[in-house]
Amino acid sequence: MRAGIGIDSHRLVAGRPLVIGGVEIPSELGLDGHSDADVLTHAIIDALLGAAAMGDIGQHFPDTDERWRGADSIELLQEVVAMVLDAGFGIVNVDCTVVMEAPKLSPHREQIRERLAGAMSIGTGRVNVKASTGERIGFVGRGEGVAAMAVASLSAPS
Repeated sequence: MRAGIGIDSHRLVAGRPLVIGGVEIPSELGLDGHSDADVLTHAIIDALLGAAAMGDIGQHFPDTDERWRGADSIELLQEVVAMVLDAGFGIVNVDCTVVMEAPKLSPHREQIRERLAGAMSIGTGRVNVKASTGERIGFVGRGEGVAAMAVASLSAPS
């Protein structure tokens, strides 16, 4: 068994969609970034890459490369999953937490789980999505941004 951790955060700004786990969440503010800034999917990508000892999202999809401007992070996740599987690993499970003040994530949780599980070609029973707030502390608590953390477990190549 191998485990990896991923952490990401992005600033909230006007004029951008709020994409979390491949699902667009209705909101007046969205996440700022080179790609679609899907903070949850980015954390999962880093967790998978970490568990497989394959670097990090910035090495594979640098924000200095125009190919990734506006990229759909679910497509990036699918590329990483292909790399991990090609190396002989199997995805056992992914557990993640999104930290944001608003909007509430709970009405979208199942859709996010389904979207992520589909992108990783695993069952939804192997993807857990939790939500928390910043309790009005720090950049998340002030509503300035969103953070996400993920842990991925992989079965090692035989």
